[in-house]
Amino acid sequence: MAETPIVDISPTLRILGTAHVSTASVVAVREQIKTYQPDIVAVELCASRHEALTSNRRLDKEGLLKVVKEGKAPLVLLQSLLAAEQRKMGLDEGEQPGAELLVAVQEAEAANLEVALIDRDIQTTLRRAWKKMRFREKFRILRSLLGDDKDDDESPELNELLENQDLLTSLMEELRTFSPGAGIVLIDERDAFLAGKISSLQPSDKKILAVVGAGHLKGIEQHLTNGTVPDKEGLHQLEHLPVRSRFSKSIPWLIPLFVMSLMVYFVAKGDGVNLLEMFTVWTAANAVFAALGCALARGHPLAILTAAAASPITSLNPTLAAGWFAGYVQLKMREPTAEDLQQFLKLESLGSFWSNKAGRVLLVTSLSNLGSMAGAWFAAAGLLGSL
Repeated sequence: MAETPIVDISPTLRILGTAHVSTASVVAVREQIKTYQPDIVAVELCASRHEALTSNRRLDKEGLLKVVKEGKAPLVLLQSLLAAEQRKMGLDEGEQPGAELLVAVQEAEAANLEVALIDRDIQTTLRRAWKKMRFREKFRILRSLLGDDKDDDESPELNELLENQDLLTSLMEELRTFSPGAGIVLIDERDAFLAGKISSLQPSDKKILAVVGAGHLKGIEQHLTNGTVPDKEGLHQLEHLPVRSRFSKSIPWLIPLFVMSLMVYFVAKGDGVNLLEMFTVWTAANAVFAALGCALARGHPLAILTAAAASPITSLNPTLAAGWFAGYVQLKMREPTAEDLQQFLKLESLGSFWSNKAGRVLLVTSLSNLGSMAGAWFAAAGLLGSL
């Protein structure tokens, strides 16, 4: 069994590095709580992940509808794909991701110890990572997630990772090379955030055992020993998304303004043929691309028709999205069963997102929106060419 890494920052602060899918880590958590006898057990969880683990919460119909309405379908799909990749590692160990964190919470509560949640909200982390990444980085990550991993036989074992911290560090740095933007958010920012939250627990004589992913162990140790932990204001900044510039906020309105300006121009010119042509190009391009996106998601025929009908209208109003309407229709026509909703968070391959009714609702929403967006740009290019 691998020796789980431990770092003692002070006589009252010990950090335990774990692999989120390792049976050895589950055993180590129990052993450390028993032998170290901490007053506070700090775990690498946010409130939402804590609730999901401790209550065995699963996606429900109301939650799925909320995801569709709030336009979070792509984010949930990305989160699910990342979880699926991690789950593939967990199959060899017989543990689900986060098993050792759940055990830490359960053991602490059983011993009447204080539990501190020290991780940043997962939704915030994903949004910040996505925003930091360049288009090329996003494409490479999605291609990696959606493609087959041909190097599984060469992947290091979990025990090897826990025993060899240099190997673990090199793997973390490989992520930074693969995607610098994601590396900043998933490694550097979370190292700093976790260190800051741990530090905020320290002004007391209570013993603290922090249970974190082994990949963050070195970064957290450096922040705590070098005195570079973020203060309260720094933590607040890391918990919020960067404010969008006025220019970026105006981009979704550029196409509607362009189309409306052309309409005014043609009306003022009194050329009915050009106005009819413009209407035809706009409607056809939006409808075809949105319907194609919905069809690629294997949407219900009524969902495809809904995407086609809604796209020409929603493309003129950035506060609406064709995928929301198509996803709602898909949800009603192919309503996920309780088993579909329960299994969604356990999916392990891209193909299973199409076969699972809950996953298909999210795919219909996302791909219909993507198709509608492509149709709007294609239509705008066609109208510009007609001038």
